[in-house]
Amino acid sequence: MLKDMIALTKPGLLRLNVFAVAVGFWVASKWDISWLSLFMVVIGSTLVIASACVINNYWDRELDQKMERTKKRIEYINHLKPSFVLWYGIVLGVAGFIVLYVMVNPLSAWLGLGGWFAYIAIYTIWLKRSSTWSTSLGGIAGAMPPVIGYCAVTNQIDVGAWLLFALLFLWQPPHFWSLGIRRVEEYRAAGFPLLPVVKGVKRTKLQMIPYVLLLLPSVFLLYYYNYVGLVFLIVALGGGLLWLVHTLTGINTKDTEKWAKINFLISVNYLMVVFIVMVANTTWS
Repeated sequence: MLKDMIALTKPGLLRLNVFAVAVGFWVASKWDISWLSLFMVVIGSTLVIASACVINNYWDRELDQKMERTKKRIEYINHLKPSFVLWYGIVLGVAGFIVLYVMVNPLSAWLGLGGWFAYIAIYTIWLKRSSTWSTSLGGIAGAMPPVIGYCAVTNQIDVGAWLLFALLFLWQPPHFWSLGIRRVEEYRAAGFPLLPVVKGVKRTKLQMIPYVLLLLPSVFLLYYYNYVGLVFLIVALGGGLLWLVHTLTGINTKDTEKWAKINFLISVNYLMVVFIVMVANTTWS
């Protein structure tokens, strides 16, 4: 039972998002870390994000059976019963909101709730089944974790919060579309109107370009406003240019499967490296 409950929180996705919370907290703290506050925002955010993942699995349980990547999720739900899974997700969310509101600050709690709502109501229930905009607008939820961590320290939404939001918001569509291109037939069979399903792979490749391109000014502005140092700027710009060049090569590539796989791996490693360097090269207060 416990194994099923953990699996429904999407542990891989959960770890990445909680790490993003910690990164945002670190950037705002400028090395003057309140470890208790960091612990509390991590706990609260973990519960809220886990809640969103569990309810997403509950809502998508029938369509997920049609995709190789997600079909095992129904086994976890059936072991626990759907009604239990729904209440499990709700309880996690309420507990996380309370922890953030009481032990961190109300702003972080409302940001957490906003991300939760964007993921469940806007992405999962509405757009994922009806529009190619699901990936882009669904990025609102995915961009919220570092902002929650940042605002746990600053208790205000300022330039730093917006830049962290922009970084994650812009990163997500080309990352996810790389996966979508590789599994386009699975998404078609499941009935999800993902961009490569509706508009085609070529159109998707073209639409990825502006997102990757706009990552470059977003990381530069983090340096310009003195949130991070020169090492971060060099690594983030260099990695971003590498990703951009590879994305551009997709337009005329003959092996789309191989290209999409490499592009996906570049996106994953780019974000992890950027996060690590961001923490290491956060400017001192």
